[in-house]
Amino acid sequence: MSGKLDFFQEKISLQDPNHVEQKLAQLLQKEIHSVEDLEQFLLEETELIEAIDEVLSGDYIAFNRYNNDPEIKKRYEHNQEVIQPLLKKYEALLDKKFYESPYREQLDQQKYNVLIKSKVNSIEIFREENISLQVKEDQLHNRYFEITGSITIDWNGEEKTIPQMRKFLMSSDRQIREKAWNLIWDEVGSKEQQLNEIMNELIRLRHQIAQNAGFKTYRDYMFKKYERFDYTPEDCFQFHDAVEKHVVHLVQEIKKKHQLEIGVEDYRPWDTQAIPKGQEPLIPFKEADELVKGTIDIFEQLDPVFAKLVQDMNDHDLLDLESRKAKSPGGFCSSLPVTGLSFIFMNAVGTQDDLSTMVHEGGHCIHNLLAKEQALANYKSAPMESAEVASMAMELFTIDKWDRFYQDETDLKRAQKEHIEGIISFFPWAMVVDRFQHWIYENPQHSIKERNKVFMDLIQRFTLPGINIDGVEEKIKLRWLLQLHIFEVPFYYIEYAVAQLGALQLWKKYTEDPKGAIAGYKEALALGGSKSLPDVYATAGIKFDFSTDMIQEMMQFAKVQLDRLKS
Repeated sequence: MSGKLDFFQEKISLQDPNHVEQKLAQLLQKEIHSVEDLEQFLLEETELIEAIDEVLSGDYIAFNRYNNDPEIKKRYEHNQEVIQPLLKKYEALLDKKFYESPYREQLDQQKYNVLIKSKVNSIEIFREENISLQVKEDQLHNRYFEITGSITIDWNGEEKTIPQMRKFLMSSDRQIREKAWNLIWDEVGSKEQQLNEIMNELIRLRHQIAQNAGFKTYRDYMFKKYERFDYTPEDCFQFHDAVEKHVVHLVQEIKKKHQLEIGVEDYRPWDTQAIPKGQEPLIPFKEADELVKGTIDIFEQLDPVFAKLVQDMNDHDLLDLESRKAKSPGGFCSSLPVTGLSFIFMNAVGTQDDLSTMVHEGGHCIHNLLAKEQALANYKSAPMESAEVASMAMELFTIDKWDRFYQDETDLKRAQKEHIEGIISFFPWAMVVDRFQHWIYENPQHSIKERNKVFMDLIQRFTLPGINIDGVEEKIKLRWLLQLHIFEVPFYYIEYAVAQLGALQLWKKYTEDPKGAIAGYKEALALGGSKSLPDVYATAGIKFDFSTDMIQEMMQFAKVQLDRLKS
């Protein structure tokens, strides 16, 4: 492997598909004569799938790190076009072999219940004709990231990425932030047609995938694919309505207070991140090394295991934190199952958001570490609704320890206050992203004009009250184009809102009993995907609940914490 690829272990080469298929075929042909043989088959399946996943994950990470490297791009596209289809085919055959085994009924049903349910689900939705469509879908994802990763802004003669422009949006000088805001969205607007064309093709492919699998809509297909056994689309709609009723007015109050602080009569889109005159943007660190060392220190205060994990990842070159050109936007944590560690990818430029992202992704890494003690690959990964609790709770567990980054108490309280306000403000945006996708796939024949209108209607309902967008409506409608989830992982967003309620519950427990909350958190994370969502939440001492009552209770708790920071 080249130097850019030596951060992961290539125990099996994916460059030779015949070799990969031979390994999968050998496993498929394994004879099973007892329940013990069946359990051994599952363990061997885990070992082989993890060896393949390690390389797939490594190449995915490398592609996001180096969008412009032809060798890495070639490997990544080979995986998508050749290896992933092969793997999907054999995973379906292996699932069928397991399901049809007469010894399946002799397995410990309590231990294997979730696995059996998952495999039955996979068998029911698998269609071989969808494999080629999913390859095309992956190719469109690549194109999306190439376009968005290439976006740069000419800022007074210097080339800046969008993450690097964020600090200008926070400027107390209104002319600077207005100029920055317009330059960003002018540049995004220049890619609008290309990105909308990608979305059109994704919708067409996804609708066909759903129909091939026997579903009326792609939404219904994805709910089953994501194994959302514990809630329905109707539950999501009720969640949207509850947030509109109980959270939107709180966000308006936050905006009004901010408008007074920055001293503007007309609150515009470029004002929403501004800091008041006399203040400077919060800068918790300047270099990535400072972020790493500080994260290790605050994790040590929670649990030495957490701190050692980040140190180990740093020692093994598994952190790529700083923003640069030809690097995909956003941030993520990816598990490397053979290496036994995770990789954190992000675009840090020294802001408070970067600190939040680092501890958030650190929570995912802790989850991967604790769940790897599970014997089966299916159980080492967790549903997104619990995976995001792991990360969001870590943001809140560490919030009272951010003095490691802020020696000035005023700055510390400001960072804490803005973070809590950000949590409250996130809920309406999450509802927009989720409701928007429900509409998109319920109405797959829609036009771009109709899509933009629905998006504008949703943000005016949930996120724009109190903001004057006169004259910049054409730029506001572009906002969803940078929401990578809509393109790459459709319908993966409501989980953030569900999990945020879980994380707030854990934080409430932490304020009352820190050791007990961390112990419950670790015990729940160690379950991985071996239990249902309600069971995992209950193990952590919280409820899997996004009802109106829970939203009200957690918003009240968040407001109490905000009031505490004023005293």
